[in-house]
Amino acid sequence: MKFFSYLEKNEMDQLFFIKPQQFNKTSNRDLLSYGLGATLYMPATRTDFYHDIIKQKQNGLTSLVIDLEDAVGDLNVEYAESCLKEGMLQLYKNMNQGMLTINELPLLFFRIRHIEQFIRIYHSLGEMFQLFTGVVFPKFEAETGRELLNVLSKISMKEQPFYCMPILESEKVIHKETRQEELLKIKNVLDDYREYILNVRIGATDFSGIYGIRRSADTTVYDISVIKDCIADIINIFQRSSCPYVISGPVWEYFSSKERMLKPQLRQTPFRNHFGDEGRNLRSELIDQNMDGLMREILLDITNGLIGKTIIHPSHIKVVQALNVVTYEEYNDALNIVESATGEFGVKKSQFLNKMNEIKPHYYWAQRMLLKSEVYGVLNEEYSNIDLIKRRVFI
Repeated sequence: MKFFSYLEKNEMDQLFFIKPQQFNKTSNRDLLSYGLGATLYMPATRTDFYHDIIKQKQNGLTSLVIDLEDAVGDLNVEYAESCLKEGMLQLYKNMNQGMLTINELPLLFFRIRHIEQFIRIYHSLGEMFQLFTGVVFPKFEAETGRELLNVLSKISMKEQPFYCMPILESEKVIHKETRQEELLKIKNVLDDYREYILNVRIGATDFSGIYGIRRSADTTVYDISVIKDCIADIINIFQRSSCPYVISGPVWEYFSSKERMLKPQLRQTPFRNHFGDEGRNLRSELIDQNMDGLMREILLDITNGLIGKTIIHPSHIKVVQALNVVTYEEYNDALNIVESATGEFGVKKSQFLNKMNEIKPHYYWAQRMLLKSEVYGVLNEEYSNIDLIKRRVFI
C-alpha cells in the first residue's frame, strides 16, 4: 500500500517533496501504526467486500475493518461469521492466482465481540488468517484485554506479525470516578504486550451513547464537553513521550447532505486566495457533502496529536489522508530540530523566520513528524493540503 497511489506520476512529482513510502502488513510496526490513515469500517454481512478489495474500488484505501460487532445485529452473528469466512476464502484464492499482491492488499482487521469469537474465527480460517494484519477489540478493559492479548501473543509470529487495536469506549473509561484508575490499568496491560499494539482507538460514539448524546454534522466530537474531557485524559496517559502509543481520531459518521442549522465551518480565504473561483466552487462542493465538519474535526485531531481516523464511508478517505500529509515547513522544522539535538544548541530560529524551534521541548514532536512524513509524504513548498483534496478521486 501507498498513500495517494491513485495519483499519476507527474502529479506525485509536482505535489510531493518527499513521496509517501510503500508499506504492507509485514512492515515495521512503528511505520504501520502511522500508516492506517482513514480506517474504513464495513459490516461483515456485506458478502462482496473481497470484490471491492480485488478491484480496488475504494481508491486510496489503506486499512479496512470487517465489523462483527456493532455493525451486525445480534441475530445475525452466525451469518456474519460465515460471510467473513467466505469473503476471506475468495480473497485468498485470488491472491494465490496473482490477481492481488501483498503490496496491494490494504491492512485488514476484523472487529470482534469477545475473545471466544476471536478464537473461533482463528481456527475456522486456517491459512486464510494470515491475510489479516490484526484484530480490533471493542470496549477494551484491563482485565479482559490481558486475556485477549495473551492469546494473540501466541498467534503472532515474526514473519507473520498479528496486532491488536484496542478501542477505549467502556463506561469505566468515560465515567469520571473510574477513568484514571482504568486508563492506568489499561496502559500497564498494553505496556506488557507493547509489540502487539498497533494503535489505540477512541470509541466516541459509544461514549456519547452512554449519555444519550449524538453530535450533528455541524459540530465535532470536541464540542461535546464530556467526550472532550475523556479524550484529553486518554492523550495524557497514552501519548506521553516516555512510552507513547499512536492514538487514532474517533469516527466521523456523516456522509450525506441535509439542510444546515449552522453556518459552514470552512473559511473562504484559503480556497479563494489559492484557487480563485475554482477554490470557491471546491469549498461549496465540500460544504454540500458535509465535509466541512469532518475537515474541522480532523484538524482538531491533528492539533491534539491524533493520527488517522475511523470512517464509515469511502468519500472520507481522501480528506482524512490529505490533511495528514506533512507540509514542507513542518518537515524542515522537524529535521532542523532533530539535527540540532547535539547538545550545542538550545534554540534555533526556523528557516521560515516565523518561529523559534526549541530543541528539547520540540524534539518529541519532531520525531513524530519525521516518522509521519515517511508514510504520508511531504508536500512541496508551494503546495498545501487543499491541493490534495482538490485532486479528483473517482469512487
